[in-house]
Amino acid sequence: MTRILSVTSECVPLVKTGGLADVAGALPGALKPLGYDMRTLLPGYRSVMKALKKTRTVLDEDDLFGGPVRVLEAKVAGLSLYVLEAAHLFDRDGSPYLDAQGSDFPDNPERFAALSWIAMRIARDGAKGWAPDVVHAHDWQGGFAPYYMKKNGVDVPSVLTIHNIAFHGLAPADRLAGLRLDPADFVAEGFEYWGQIGALKAGLQFATALTTVSPTYARELTTPEFGMGLDGVLRARSGDLTGILNGIDLEIWDPRTDPEIVNYKTPRGKGRAKARLRKEFGLPDSDGPLVIVVSRLSHQKGLDLLLEALPAFIDRGGQLALLGSGDKALEGAFVKAAEQANVAVRIGYDEALSHRMMAGADAILVPSRFEPCGLTQLYGLRYGTVPVVAATGGLVDTVIPASPMAMRSGVATGLQVSPLTSHALATTLGHLVDLYHDVDAWAMLQSNAMRQSVGWEASAAEYASLYDRLTAANK
Repeated sequence: MTRILSVTSECVPLVKTGGLADVAGALPGALKPLGYDMRTLLPGYRSVMKALKKTRTVLDEDDLFGGPVRVLEAKVAGLSLYVLEAAHLFDRDGSPYLDAQGSDFPDNPERFAALSWIAMRIARDGAKGWAPDVVHAHDWQGGFAPYYMKKNGVDVPSVLTIHNIAFHGLAPADRLAGLRLDPADFVAEGFEYWGQIGALKAGLQFATALTTVSPTYARELTTPEFGMGLDGVLRARSGDLTGILNGIDLEIWDPRTDPEIVNYKTPRGKGRAKARLRKEFGLPDSDGPLVIVVSRLSHQKGLDLLLEALPAFIDRGGQLALLGSGDKALEGAFVKAAEQANVAVRIGYDEALSHRMMAGADAILVPSRFEPCGLTQLYGLRYGTVPVVAATGGLVDTVIPASPMAMRSGVATGLQVSPLTSHALATTLGHLVDLYHDVDAWAMLQSNAMRQSVGWEASAAEYASLYDRLTAANK
């Protein structure tokens, strides 16, 4: 059985701020039937430590970036975990990355360098008899793992997955020694990024293989528009870069068994869920489509464009229910927009409510300026909630747009907005209203959506194939 160490800063169901956690939580179970033993190395945040029951210590260090650490082996929710217990780094208020005031922890470089260092130690020394054949690191938080492995003579192949290249994990150059980095590698061909230390760049330069979470995003990352200053590195390593789509957990997201909703097997069963959702949000009955947004409120997500396009959509009889939080100006603008009868807004995040929204809505809107993969459009497909998406990243790879040919051929599953402007978005939402009132066309879109394969089977097989190539090349 091939052994994989997954190095991640978050993992469902223990800690989550975004889609990385869903991937890290789902991939081990998807790989297990294929004969892969994936174990997850995770920081010992307070929430993680509270979830641990029976543990054993498999590794320790007297002083790692300012204090003693232990690595605890445990099982939680079917996951095989190695938890980095380091009170000086992780036992604190706030989120995984931000303090209670919403600012980055000043020692974030050390916190996640520690995670990467321990990944190297497990690969080099083993964990009480278990050692990986491949180390799979995620995003900048695991970016130093391939570097530490190479510098410490660890002959184990490594993978770095880019979930969102917008976050680089930067640190000032005066922390080189403290982060156990070789000054000789503080160059453009190493981890130097515009005079700073780049954890993500270290991973891109030193990992054996690179992946990202959709084929289109993999191509986009090699361009200046999407590469966030790292496009040159990725063009140089394009032969080592693979795009593998994310999947979703088909047991958690299942309209036939979801405990949060009025369950249904076909789009016809959405009616009662829609009526309940309107009541929950205080929306009036309407003959038009009910569109939802479940999102972080940020420039990336393109929701400022929705504010401009919204009046025309409401004038056509549409309704909007939004759940999200983030940028305070956007929060305030949507609260203001909700003063009209057919717009309702909840600021914050509520997992159970997101399920009820997915079940009761007619369509889900994802107008992102860039989107590595996206998960909400996959939930929409699963629930027969027609996705309306920007033509970027994984949204392109997962939604078949309702072009005239796709509609005639009977294969369309949603709508795409291109170019991404407020005018184009308003036009697409107008097209959505027209399709909604065409009973046969709308039924086809919903049925096609619910038939799509959105689970982990195909993606897990692609990861397995990558691991096999790496281990075969390392023999």
